[in-house]
Amino acid sequence: MKEAKRLSHKWLVVFSVIFCFSSCDTVPITNRQRVNLVPDSVINSMSFSSYQDVISKSKLSTDKRLTAKVRRVGERIQQAVEQYFRSEGRQDVLRGYKWEYNLIEDDAVNAWAMPGGKVAVYTGLLKVARTDEDLAVVMGHEIAHAVAEHGSERLTLQWIAAGVGWGVEKMTEEQEAQRRAIFLGLYGLGVQYGALLPYSRTHESEADQLGLIFMALAGYDPHEAIPFWEDMAKQSKGDAPPELLSTHPSHETRIRRIREQYLPQAMIYYTGDLR
Repeated sequence: MKEAKRLSHKWLVVFSVIFCFSSCDTVPITNRQRVNLVPDSVINSMSFSSYQDVISKSKLSTDKRLTAKVRRVGERIQQAVEQYFRSEGRQDVLRGYKWEYNLIEDDAVNAWAMPGGKVAVYTGLLKVARTDEDLAVVMGHEIAHAVAEHGSERLTLQWIAAGVGWGVEKMTEEQEAQRRAIFLGLYGLGVQYGALLPYSRTHESEADQLGLIFMALAGYDPHEAIPFWEDMAKQSKGDAPPELLSTHPSHETRIRRIREQYLPQAMIYYTGDLR
């Protein structure tokens, strides 16, 4: 009976994983395969609610010039991305988006985007991103996170990890306590360093790649990404953890990939030579 119970838990885990990975689709432009089990309507509803909550609790900038700059750059990229997907017959990629751009009074050198086109920039970033081109590097990157549906993919991965973790707990519940604790601890470390962090770094690199293409489509020179990220590297020198333990690629890895891989591709979109 106990053996049958363990086998049932084992096969439940196996079938769950097979189901998840049979639900693959691809990221637009990069064509990377991903697993996304979260409907757009669900993730967008969650995003819009969370975004309004953040905005209502934040101090928005009263600087009209800087606020206009954020919205000008964001809307220019947005319009270029919308036009591109229309030309490709892929209006579905941006279905349900409700674009919004806000400048938050905060010294953090940061910006972020939520699913469905909700974008926020902190005033601290504008001390580094002084030009429209600099800001386009960051906003292209953040908009890319939304378009590539990285939020849905992260949530899906967390669901899978939790589901498999539940199965592992059930399969080991008959084992001696100390041995079980070690096994579950190793599973947790494996998920964190073997799945969650690598996926996060993949998303960041993909957002760099797509972000350069998006800024290029909007008419911003993607070459500006290299000096901008070099400046950002100087700002955070000594603060970053080792790449293996980080959610982001190292500055060196990011700049090398932009220079060698992403920039040549983005320049094709910048020049309009998409033959």
